[in-house]
Amino acid sequence: MAVHGGGSGPASSWLASPCAFSPLPRRQCFASCARDGRVRVWDSDTGNLRREYAPSARLSAACCCVAWGPCRTNKEGPQRKKRKSEAGQHVEQSDLLALGTAAGTVLIYSTVKGDLHCTLDGGHSGVVNCIQWHPEHSLLYSGSEDTHIIEWDLQTGKPHKWKADRAAVTSLCISPDGMFLLSAGMTIKMWNLETKEVYRKFTGHSTMVTTLCFATNRPPDSNGLYFVSGAAHDRLLSVWQVRSDGKDKMSVVSFTLTDEPQHVDLQMSNSKEEAVRLAVVCKDGQLHLFEHFLNGPCKKPLSPACSVQMSSAGGKVEEDTPVPVPLLAASLCADKQNLILAYGNHLQPVIEKMPINTSERHTCLIRDLHTSLSLSVDTAVSKIKTPIVNDQKSKVLIPGLPGHQAPIKATPSQSEKRKQGSSSTEMSIEERLEQIELNVSGSKGWNKNAASSLQTDSFAVLLVQGLESKDQMILNKILQTKKEPLIKKTVARLPPSAVLPLVEELSRRLQGHPYGAILVVQWLKAVLTQHTSYLSTLPDLVSQLGMLYHMIESRVKLYHQLTRLHGKLYLLMTQVATSSNVPKAGELDHKAKLVYEEESSDEDEDSGAEGLHENDSDGWEEEEENEREMEVAEDGESHADIDVDDEDDMKDESKVNGDSDLEPENESEEE
Repeated sequence: MAVHGGGSGPASSWLASPCAFSPLPRRQCFASCARDGRVRVWDSDTGNLRREYAPSARLSAACCCVAWGPCRTNKEGPQRKKRKSEAGQHVEQSDLLALGTAAGTVLIYSTVKGDLHCTLDGGHSGVVNCIQWHPEHSLLYSGSEDTHIIEWDLQTGKPHKWKADRAAVTSLCISPDGMFLLSAGMTIKMWNLETKEVYRKFTGHSTMVTTLCFATNRPPDSNGLYFVSGAAHDRLLSVWQVRSDGKDKMSVVSFTLTDEPQHVDLQMSNSKEEAVRLAVVCKDGQLHLFEHFLNGPCKKPLSPACSVQMSSAGGKVEEDTPVPVPLLAASLCADKQNLILAYGNHLQPVIEKMPINTSERHTCLIRDLHTSLSLSVDTAVSKIKTPIVNDQKSKVLIPGLPGHQAPIKATPSQSEKRKQGSSSTEMSIEERLEQIELNVSGSKGWNKNAASSLQTDSFAVLLVQGLESKDQMILNKILQTKKEPLIKKTVARLPPSAVLPLVEELSRRLQGHPYGAILVVQWLKAVLTQHTSYLSTLPDLVSQLGMLYHMIESRVKLYHQLTRLHGKLYLLMTQVATSSNVPKAGELDHKAKLVYEEESSDEDEDSGAEGLHENDSDGWEEEEENEREMEVAEDGESHADIDVDDEDDMKDESKVNGDSDLEPENESEEE
């Protein structure tokens, strides 16, 4: 049985990204959380990407720890229905993956369905540092920065919380029989899970414990129960014995390492005649294999039986020095003869199976990573062929070596003392800060061109010093600059050796809040604009800029969706605003403003009278075009009283107005 310690590492160490292999009997998958906040599940046999999951709060609440659920039967577990549907094919397939976040929540992700199974929240008020599954029951244990441990019941979703220590809980481990729980901050405590009481206490580490693993499967009353612990900044793995008499204050065995442990895989000892086998991946990227019989104390620290280191070929020349490649995790196979390694980058690790060879104390495996690593991009990417340069004939110019001069030129307005001092000895940081303060105070007689040159010169030097010393105070003061010309000049004066550290620092800051990323984008744009020629010559450019590319791609995809939503909302808002500005129609006045009534005569004298009325109507229509309505009305009344004798005058008027003399009505009147 194998127990992982790498999945329960502390969240404070941002250099170590959480990763874990799926449990035995078959290491099917490898889960890793990269710095872009995405969780990727890789196939251990083929090395292909199976699943990729991006939590919604990955930018503000990154994933801090990962733990695979045990391979259960069809009777138990939250994946009960899924197990029944796949009982014939995938009985022992690992499915559930627990993810602890910086927001205090625990995400349960199903690798079979490719979707979030459930979210456990409302329990922790701090960062979740470690997660452990119960080997038999549907229970999950999590430890947090809030100094508490929570037992989650996955069937009901109810948490049971209790205080573990005064300090943060950084590591957890459950015994194989499921009766005891190990928790550690600065002090290691063994809890009885039935009563939730402390069974034993172990002290001896001076730093936070990051790794806990049970080494034997024996009852504690037989003096045969052992466990392994590792701490931050500690190059030793300590083995503790749980004694029945309680005299277990000191560790009984210690294993020596080259650096602090990051990932530990262990195969237990079921009897005294069986040795414990350990595979430890350190922070420096090396792997150490140990094999020891736990039958009592051992005074001497034990050295590894075999050490493995990965490297990539430096070139075609045999004399070239190999470039080290960090190991991410290692897993011991069930056959006890092979080993599965994951190395390279968390964005796209290389998974390889190799036989265990303890005849050689140190083994260096050389692999060609440039052909195996490639980013999966949706669109077509132009391939750039890197020219092969002979190192014997080429000359590398580095700041500080003879033959190289920094491109910083003093302006003519500066004094001779400043020129002599810059040529002989470089000014200290304190002197440069004083010069910047003088520039801010605005002294008389100070040339603006000289001030800007001195300021950019000082910013470049301070930036290099902050990147080398990783001083966050200096970096915060410089990277919060908003002036675009100052940023461009500072980046242009950087030496080539400081470009990659600056890109890594900007990539790390870009993962934070979007408001803080606005300033980082200006610096990143200036770096990519000024130093593109240098970056294109790097052979490992894919691995260096891969995280930045994936992070920008994930954010851009979200912006497209937000743009569509913004367009729809803008259309709705404009329609609402337009409808609100249209004046509403009030009540209509049903009374007419002007009424025209034509008086009809009761006496129909003859046909001439009828013709007269028709002529009158024609004349009224002509006058309506030239005169006002009131005159038309009066004229209409006067025409009503005209006698039949005035027909000749009316005929003359009709001729003047353009009426034809040949109308039938007029002809009848003449007759």
